[in-house]
Amino acid sequence: MRPPTATPSWRRRAWLAGAASLVSMPAFAFAQQAAYPSRPISLIVPWPPGGQTDLTMRVLCDIAARQLGQPIVVENKPGAAGTLVAPLLKAAAADGYTIGQLPLTIYRAALLRKVPWDPLKDIAPVIQISGVTFGVVVPADSGFASWADLLAWGRANPGMLTVGSTGIGSTAHLAMEDVLSREGVRYIHVPYKGTADQMLAVATHTLMVGVNSNGFTPYVETGKLRLLAVFNAERSKRWPNVPTMRELGYPEAVYTSPYGIGAPMAVEAAIVRKLHDAFRIALFDPQHLRELARYEQEPEYLATADYGRFVQDVSARERRLLARLGLAGKMVE
Repeated sequence: MRPPTATPSWRRRAWLAGAASLVSMPAFAFAQQAAYPSRPISLIVPWPPGGQTDLTMRVLCDIAARQLGQPIVVENKPGAAGTLVAPLLKAAAADGYTIGQLPLTIYRAALLRKVPWDPLKDIAPVIQISGVTFGVVVPADSGFASWADLLAWGRANPGMLTVGSTGIGSTAHLAMEDVLSREGVRYIHVPYKGTADQMLAVATHTLMVGVNSNGFTPYVETGKLRLLAVFNAERSKRWPNVPTMRELGYPEAVYTSPYGIGAPMAVEAAIVRKLHDAFRIALFDPQHLRELARYEQEPEYLATADYGRFVQDVSARERRLLARLGLAGKMVE
């Protein structure tokens, strides 16, 4: 009698083939991650070219690109108070080649109105970079020499004061709505896509008042605009004679807008680490620090896990703020 054949059955052969493929997959995936990035990366900046955020992000990207060995191409997608980055990241492939600057407004927008994306479920935080504070500016030769002058004119001319911001539902918009609504001052809100066009409108008297982030700094320094008040918790070191809204009688009117970089939610953890590490080095590079200092900004670094916890907290705080202003669940007009 012949001994049983040593050739494995078809089931055994299939099992061995499957096991071999499972063993090889992690090595292949690791090789893919190790090769990242192998082509240019796109970074969406949801603001117009030439503004404060655009300029600082371009410097940051140039430095981070040297760490990653591939160019980082800035794509400006302005409009909708900086929220256009959210649907673009949701729709992008989760391969690390499309990332974006994350303004605070993406977390607020989802609370103001129905949107086809969820910033907490569709976007993976990578790193927090810095933050901006806000101020009220008028033309340098404006008749408004102080906040009190602005209020007096607004009360005497209801519905005629024109006030610009970086968009409906932006932090600048909510900050001004907060203080003027407390005073019963009716005004015309004029939304802009970013800093540069709004500051030009104020400087040329097209707009009576502008509320903006630290991007107003060069315009104030060159004498084109006058800074009436800031929404900082404390007086600015650069503008020590300018009062805070707290000092002017609005104890809760402190508005800041931290921002960072995010990616599509399903991106590999190893890719997130590479992006985080490159941008962390770029954040603290002297060239980038000098660019931030031009706008009175400082690093506000948070690592990936801490940034993730922060945006969860931000969403909860925004919900409370909007409820206080009576705007929760509504589209701001």
